[in-house]
Amino acid sequence: MGPRIGPVGMEPQMTDKDTKAMMGTEDTPGDKASPDSQDLRPSVFHSIKFFVLCHSLLQLAQLMISGYLKSSISTVEKRFGLSSQTSGLLAAFNEVGNTTLIVFVSYFGSRVHRPRLIGCGAILVALAGLLMTLPHFISEPYHYDRTSPGGISLTSKDPRWVGAWWLGFLISAVAVALAATPYFFFPREMAKEKDELHFRRRVLAIVSKGKDSSEQTPEESPKKQDGLAQIAPDLTVVQFIKVFPRVLLRTLRHPIFLLVVLSQVCVSSMVAGMATFLPKFLERQFSITASYANMLIGCLSIPSAIVGIVVGGILVKRLHLGPMRCSVLCLLGALFCLLFTLPLFFMGCPTHQIAGIFHRPGSQPGLESFPGCMEPCACPPDDFNPVCDPSTGVEYLTPCHAGCTTRVVQEALNKSQVFYTNCSCVAGGGPVPAGSCDSACSHLVLPFMLLISLGAAMASVTHTPSFMLILRGVKKEDKTLAVGIQFMLLRVLAWMPSPVIHGSAIDTTCVHWDWSCGRRAVCRYYDHDLLRTRFIGLQFFFKTGSLACFALIMAILRQQGKEEGTKVVTCPGLQQQPLMSGPEKKPEESRV
Repeated sequence: MGPRIGPVGMEPQMTDKDTKAMMGTEDTPGDKASPDSQDLRPSVFHSIKFFVLCHSLLQLAQLMISGYLKSSISTVEKRFGLSSQTSGLLAAFNEVGNTTLIVFVSYFGSRVHRPRLIGCGAILVALAGLLMTLPHFISEPYHYDRTSPGGISLTSKDPRWVGAWWLGFLISAVAVALAATPYFFFPREMAKEKDELHFRRRVLAIVSKGKDSSEQTPEESPKKQDGLAQIAPDLTVVQFIKVFPRVLLRTLRHPIFLLVVLSQVCVSSMVAGMATFLPKFLERQFSITASYANMLIGCLSIPSAIVGIVVGGILVKRLHLGPMRCSVLCLLGALFCLLFTLPLFFMGCPTHQIAGIFHRPGSQPGLESFPGCMEPCACPPDDFNPVCDPSTGVEYLTPCHAGCTTRVVQEALNKSQVFYTNCSCVAGGGPVPAGSCDSACSHLVLPFMLLISLGAAMASVTHTPSFMLILRGVKKEDKTLAVGIQFMLLRVLAWMPSPVIHGSAIDTTCVHWDWSCGRRAVCRYYDHDLLRTRFIGLQFFFKTGSLACFALIMAILRQQGKEEGTKVVTCPGLQQQPLMSGPEKKPEESRV
């Protein structure tokens, strides 16, 4: 059963009905004596270990959906002609629903059958995953070029390539539905939970009843009402409304709490931007496929972040770090995270020359060398079928823009290569292969991801110590609500606006937009140097903000330590004086 909660002499007495309910043998009308009814061994659904296992599998399945959504952002943009700002807005809507329901679930979660509530929520997530695949089945087939190259088969390296993006949502939705099934068979309460529930109800009755108002001192009344926050799940709606504003204002006025939350907002904004647009950034900056970019993130960045969280927790536990040392650890983690970001500004590929759109300084001219070379072709301005002149490194939007008139297909083993000849805009007339020009610095993607992973590990080290600063910095009765306020602020200030901010910054670096039905659609070409500067610059800005917050936290804690030291040191002549009678004032628990 484990140790009971509460002082000696106040252990709750459990009825025979409660005992049967805990063991899964509660009598029901019409039951008859049988060998099965005599078996007191609890089923597997009465095991807390099995519940933790099921919950871990459910969390993993749910993360598959949210993670897959972010990894397929660039593919969805190409498929439906979306800008990065619009795709960032779609990613932010996930947090809108989360933030809207978090208060409702937190308040009513303890009043219902919690395992079944979790199961119903998971089924809703599975339905949402299925709903995400709906655009694939109700929209028109994907048209990657209106006028070209018939019978051409695209490869994953082609900028027009759109894979089976919807298939991952189907698999993830089925996994969530399977992981949700065991929750409908768990009991309403576990064995140990019944003891805690009886104790909480008894404490609630004592606190709510209290003394008569005539017997209460002005100092005791608010303390009892604040104590209701300790058992917030058992409060009525009226009691919760009365106590919440006072706790909210007191928590927000706490400087340590505010600074820690602001630092976590900066870190979460950085993580939200990276999680949403880092795959697309790697694709554009280093000319790699979407699958390879997501594989690098999954194999390097995410494990590094996990290791950082674990290391931060181990350091706090093994070294018994207090608030001051926790702030020092957070400051060092933020500092090293910032230092690992600096080299990223200089690691990337310049934009190759695009005929008629982007002319790189110092490179050979494109269409300017052959004025009027494509005038007889009447090339449609909204087509996109790039070809590359390997001799000059110039890329053309379509074979028509290169002045090509002949198409040649060379078969080789299991693949075919398409070439275009008789190109009036290309020196020598071609031939030019289909597809974009290869990047000259794709070898930098691994060092780039190594620095990203080290920065993620350093930022994750601050997770546990910053959380401890919140738990040790607010009053005991405010801890539960303070954590809830913290997560709500993170969602409202970081996870919701950050993808939109990063998407808007990426859109400002576009040099050529595709147009569909008279409106601006997906971006075809970016200025790589400007893209790298603005994307990494946003990361640098948020990391600097986190570092500044932790520096202020350490300064405040140091000042509070000096003030406490001056209070302890007293005049030796006053030590022999008798203490004055009267109520003894306790130090503020909100002081770190």
